[in-house]
Amino acid sequence: MSTLLVSQPNFESHVTPSGHPERAERIRAVEEALSRPRFDKLIRREAISGDLALAELVHSPDYLKRLRAARPAEGIGRIDEDTFISSGSLDAVATGLGGALMALEAVLLGTVDNAFCAIRPPGHHAERDRPMGFCLVNTIAIVAREAQRKFGADRIAIVDFDVHHGNGTQDIFERDPTVFYASSHQMPLYPGTGHPKETGVGNIVNAALPPNSGGAEMREAYKERIFPALNDFAPDLLLISAGFDADYRDPLAQLNWNANDFAWVTGRLMDFAERRCDNRIVSLLEGGYDRGGLAAGVTSHVAVLQDGEVGADAGEEF
Repeated sequence: MSTLLVSQPNFESHVTPSGHPERAERIRAVEEALSRPRFDKLIRREAISGDLALAELVHSPDYLKRLRAARPAEGIGRIDEDTFISSGSLDAVATGLGGALMALEAVLLGTVDNAFCAIRPPGHHAERDRPMGFCLVNTIAIVAREAQRKFGADRIAIVDFDVHHGNGTQDIFERDPTVFYASSHQMPLYPGTGHPKETGVGNIVNAALPPNSGGAEMREAYKERIFPALNDFAPDLLLISAGFDADYRDPLAQLNWNANDFAWVTGRLMDFAERRCDNRIVSLLEGGYDRGGLAAGVTSHVAVLQDGEVGADAGEEF
């Protein structure tokens, strides 16, 4: 199995206020975790800047114009209670997008089997018409559209295991039967969407998990709801919104996953991709706001992508 790790050289360009959960230290934690000898086999590439005009594939025509208007010449501007934009934020978004598209191309051209992109800011809360929830542009939605537009993929599946529901991704694709979206998330919790009754045109599956639940409840949700629907959809490509804020230490939620839980869901998604997608997986970092929990979750996720198993040291505590 060959795995591409895409890093983002300008991740610090997106500046948030002191103490904000979504901050540059998150990527430093990921980079430190993946610098260990365990991951010497990774194929490493630095992201290049992508074309932000591609945002129009999934966002409204004036979306970028409004983001640029909100961007301050210096300092930090506020979009809503939780979402901020700094003078360099759109440069970071463009590089994150470029890295994700680099990963997509490598996977679809067969250069690698799968890829993980350590990028920020996250994107899955950004709706067609509104940035929110720390997210400015919905990167994974753009990647899905580019897979269809540039590479001719017919059916794309997005599986989102961030602890918060990806309302933006659902908003963008809920009327599109060519894109499947499945989310496991805590409910009730921000942003308040993701009820199991929200099914789109039959292409949306929401598995709501109660506060304080753990790996057993997560496994049941995937076995009973998400995997059967994913198998029926039969995609050409699997994209993952990889959030690690379901970890038991995360300050923004109350689920009790550990590193082995992230390894389990990754392994099962890899089993599916081997059967149905020629192993083609592109995974993008979303949430995860405890450094130790983020590092442990990413380590398990990438270890399974790389080797098909966690290994002796990959899931250790940080």
